[in-house]
Amino acid sequence: MIRPILFNTEMVRAILGGRKTVTRRAIRPQPEGKPILMAENSCYPGCFGIGRTPMVIRPPCQPGDILWVRETWAERPYGFVYKADGDEPEGWDHDDHWRPSIHMKKEAARLFLRVIGVRAERLQKISAKQARMEGQPRCNGGITVCGGPRSCGDCEADHENAVLWFSDCWDSTIKSADRSLYGWRANPWVWVIEFERCEKPGGF
Repeated sequence: MIRPILFNTEMVRAILGGRKTVTRRAIRPQPEGKPILMAENSCYPGCFGIGRTPMVIRPPCQPGDILWVRETWAERPYGFVYKADGDEPEGWDHDDHWRPSIHMKKEAARLFLRVIGVRAERLQKISAKQARMEGQPRCNGGITVCGGPRSCGDCEADHENAVLWFSDCWDSTIKSADRSLYGWRANPWVWVIEFERCEKPGGF
């Protein structure tokens, strides 16, 4: 299957820079028990059963699926341009504007990701390694380059700094009204989607 996926500008830059190879998405609505991957020979292969209940939920994608990235973009006379690439393009004037990622046309897509793994886990289970794979910016002299509220401090103190960075990034994507359910402190169940960049699929 070929499916769209939204990323903000900083995360697109992390993918382009090879720093982001995994993304977490809150399971909505939250299950009442632990999601358990069902066997391939079950009635619902690739789905997750909810422990001690008859409920079955389907993840947003499956290993082997191709995700085309929706990002902030604009259309110029000479083609498509992308906010993640940096400054406003040459010839940009007050009549031009960036278009939201949700409105991106398929023909404007330039990034394609092949899903290599999907699992369900609690948000706070994330490890330092996984936080880095989420796109943690590289440090320069101990100061974060992501513009976030915290500095990375000692780059060798990897675990605490990586996870703190991720928790800030996560909460920045959750509406304030939803944080009691889906914010970092709520520790919701999330889909963990691991991916690798790939070429544009034929027929797209």
